[in-house]
Amino acid sequence: MVFNFIRDYLKHRFTAKSRHGTHSPFVYKLTDEVIYDFNSKTDYKSIEAQRKKLFNDESFLTVTDLGAGSHLNKNRTRQVKQIAKNALKSPALAQLIYRLAKESHPSNIIELGTCLGITTAYFSKACPDADVITVEGCPETAKVAHRNFQELGLDNVELQVGNFDVLLPAIIAGQEKLDFVYIDGNHRKDATLNYFNWCLPKVHEGSLLIFDDIYWSKGMKEAWEEIKNHPDVTVTVDLFWIGLVYFRKGQAKEHFKLKF
Repeated sequence: MVFNFIRDYLKHRFTAKSRHGTHSPFVYKLTDEVIYDFNSKTDYKSIEAQRKKLFNDESFLTVTDLGAGSHLNKNRTRQVKQIAKNALKSPALAQLIYRLAKESHPSNIIELGTCLGITTAYFSKACPDADVITVEGCPETAKVAHRNFQELGLDNVELQVGNFDVLLPAIIAGQEKLDFVYIDGNHRKDATLNYFNWCLPKVHEGSLLIFDDIYWSKGMKEAWEEIKNHPDVTVTVDLFWIGLVYFRKGQAKEHFKLKF
């Protein structure tokens, strides 16, 4: 599995383009103004300070894993600092997702996979007027995330705890439309495609769906290809670590691979 991942990464680096190889005005603008905007933002500082606290947190949690290739719950005892170092999105990727959310101007954001809440915090800071609903499968991890939200003073986040397959349909049903959905968790092909298909009735021209770890496994690569080929999808952007899915009407169907 590790060999395949490295091979896929090297292949992506050799075949992906930069902004200058992108001929779509929409994707060029997105790349130039959002994806490759590496300027520091004030919002980053408090969240990254919170990340550092997690890196030093030696308390233990009983982690419940509801997905990631298994239909069975897995309970493991791990230190918070270990989870923070191994499971949190890197600052560069979390800040990219912040910029994507900010650029989208969503009224609602749905996140599957809260973990310790760092990416959720970026969503909240990027879009303070949006309703952010985040779902975490592990109760003890969710408690740490909730504490982080309180310490960061986030007041637009609703944290739900439980199985994605149970909670997501109800969350979607409660929304008039879906503006921004970030799917990070339960990296199985069938689950990923289910989440995508459940979202479809509520997406619109301004919607953005982001799928995490699209090269994580053979099944995730297959799911990503099916999503790209769906007739409702018009533009996708493959950044290797994440895949962006747009539904822009009147635009020719195009798929882009970009270096990040």
